[in-house]
Amino acid sequence: MSGAVSVRLPDDVSKKLDRLAKSLDRPKTYIITKALKEYLEEYEDYLVALDRLNDKDDQIVSKKALIDQLG
Repeated sequence: MSGAVSVRLPDDVSKKLDRLAKSLDRPKTYIITKALKEYLEEYEDYLVALDRLNDKDDQIVSKKALIDQLG
């Protein structure tokens, strides 16, 4: 199942997308989907890291302690 989304892109981004789609011989939808999936995964990781950084109860392990634990 897929959903439709309408987006207005700035001219420079639209032109870059057109050029990339032609050079890869892929539809623009393919490129946008790949880029969005990667961005969303990275952003989710960022939010987890930010949450852990702000968690006062989360233990911080030093580099030396980590190396000792891992052998």
